[in-house]
Amino acid sequence: MVNLGSPDSTKISDVRKFLREFLMDGRVLDAPWLIRFVVVHFLILPFRPRASAEAYRKVWTSEGSPLVVISRQITEALRSRVKLPVQLAMRYQNPSIEKGIEALLRDGVDEILMIPLFPHYAMSSYETAVEKVKAVLRQKAPDASLVVQSPYFDRPDYIHALAESAQASLDDGFDHLMISF
Repeated sequence: MVNLGSPDSTKISDVRKFLREFLMDGRVLDAPWLIRFVVVHFLILPFRPRASAEAYRKVWTSEGSPLVVISRQITEALRSRVKLPVQLAMRYQNPSIEKGIEALLRDGVDEILMIPLFPHYAMSSYETAVEKVKAVLRQKAPDASLVVQSPYFDRPDYIHALAESAQASLDDGFDHLMISF
């Protein structure tokens, strides 16, 4: 299971490291490498990490990043249902895709079903995660097979789950529903 990722902590240095890795990905910031480098290293990284660290502090829990914590909970729930090795990896930072694949390989896995935790396709999330997993597998286990869960934004069971999770709020009289990814 692969999600986007989060800084390792709310320390400015960790946020800077996360932003550098995230924004230097050509699938996130779709510009030639030199332009991306100048924008990220001279216009964003000198200024943005402090404000971003403060924003992360506002949502951080005692367990850590909400994205990582909830992704771990989803992973544990799936692991308890499928009785197969299941690993969580983040496209950026930790737990890394490299460590997740290494754990699967230690478990003797040679056929991997990758589930990107993005219901939709986007170059900056789904595609970059898939391509990173492929690159790591080419390096660490070139004979392993990989099947990637296709985007599921339009699957009736997914839409049903969204509607069911929103129903209590809708019953309270809200007149519209907005979903953001």
